Amino acid sequence: MVPFSLIADYVLGPKYDLSLVFVGDALSKKLNTIYRDKEKIANILSFPYSKTEGEIFIHLARTQAESKKFGHNYRTHLIFLFIHGLLHLKGMDHSAKMEAREQEILAHFNIDGQKHLHGLRHRNIVDTPRGLRKKKRRK
Repeated sequence: MVPFSLIADYVLGPKYDLSLVFVGDALSKKLNTIYRDKEKIANILSFPYSKTEGEIFIHLARTQAESKKFGHNYRTHLIFLFIHGLLHLKGMDHSAKMEAREQEILAHFNIDGQKHLHGLRHRNIVDTPRGLRKKKRRK
């Protein structure tokens, strides 16, 4: 079992209104194409609607495949991606500071394998869209 609510409250605060959606290939690719102009399946997408409201979409099958690819267990990789998405909702961008915060949160919840995830260094993580605006498609 993954303590999504506990982690979200710890990172965002208990008053944050978070929606967590698990998606498949079609919706993941559609959202990534519309909001990021990237025609590929994303493992996670974070949409901040306001300072106190946001939504995270996680592709579970892709997460599971990535966990095997990077030698992590599925649960740990899923939690890592969720934390990563939460930090994007807080406005953090990819950086050493973000990586340190991810490790701190993993350690706080005593998540097994946190040291193994450090080497991932965001190679397979998608960026958070800045607001929900449709991007013009390239021709």
